[in-house]
Amino acid sequence: MTAQAADPTVFERIAAREIPATIVAETERVIAFRDIAPQAPVHVVVTPKQGRYRDVVELAAGDPGLLAELVEVARGVADELADGQFRLIFNTGAGAGQTVFHVHAHVLAGGLEERTLAG
Repeated sequence: MTAQAADPTVFERIAAREIPATIVAETERVIAFRDIAPQAPVHVVVTPKQGRYRDVVELAAGDPGLLAELVEVARGVADELADGQFRLIFNTGAGAGQTVFHVHAHVLAGGLEERTLAG
């Protein structure tokens, strides 16, 4: 969890409208916005508005209802932007590519046919 005295994360600042973003969905506790460096035709970040949890493991242990809400928002984004077909990616830890330590998921869709993993 982030320290109480810590500066707000970039995602908290987006949720507070301090940093501009193209918001595509929002609930009371979750916000979804287009990634500034998209890796696919549809690339949306879905995150809780508050940075209480660093990664998906902490979120699942601390507030499974919020995790379910985050996944539901991701599904809704995919329904709207990608006919319901999508990849949902959580990077957990710096070694796995996480650069913002405020739990978030990436919704990726479109143009992935050639890059999908078997299985």
